[in-house]
Amino acid sequence: MNIVVFGAGGRAGRQAVAEAGRRGHRVTAVVRDPASHGDLTDVRVVAGDVTDGTSVAHAAAGHDAAISAAADLSAPPHEFFTASARALTAGLAKAGVRRLAVVGLASIMPGASGAPLMDEPGYPNEYRAFYLGHAAGLAVLQECDLDWAYVAPAGDFDHAGTRTGRYRIADHADPASRITYADFAVALLDEIEAPHQRRAAVSIGEA
Repeated sequence: MNIVVFGAGGRAGRQAVAEAGRRGHRVTAVVRDPASHGDLTDVRVVAGDVTDGTSVAHAAAGHDAAISAAADLSAPPHEFFTASARALTAGLAKAGVRRLAVVGLASIMPGASGAPLMDEPGYPNEYRAFYLGHAAGLAVLQECDLDWAYVAPAGDFDHAGTRTGRYRIADHADPASRITYADFAVALLDEIEAPHQRRAAVSIGEA
């Protein structure tokens, strides 16, 4: 497949690029400044703005599917995640790309109580604006016509762990759960190759 990865310079994006390459797919890695990402090798690296529909359409042209792992911590979260969701919706549709997998956030996924994890007792909320930004972006996706999947870690990422090639679909978000970026990328690419979550959000936990 031809797969375009937005936010390819981040930790989740890099692992998505690596996993796609490991499976033999042709990858276009979209970053804000290609000159800063000389370590992204064996892939086509292009400049792009995930909050601009025209830029998204240009980068995605000729591709079969897209992954977005983009985040901009310097921008207001609500503004960034809604703008990027709208740009992806418009740009991918213009490019004729139907399948999109988005890297999500555990905090807005249902916890054991059924309420969003961020609303469960004792959950840390110092980054609540970031959580709400993600939720607003997901709301935009829920109104679009793309074949999308919102794929979130069940808890957080294991920053030091290595790839096992295994994961599980979690029953609910769990703040104690940890999954490596590499194993999370396996879940992302599985959703690109053989979609099971269609217009749905899913939590991914360690196997």
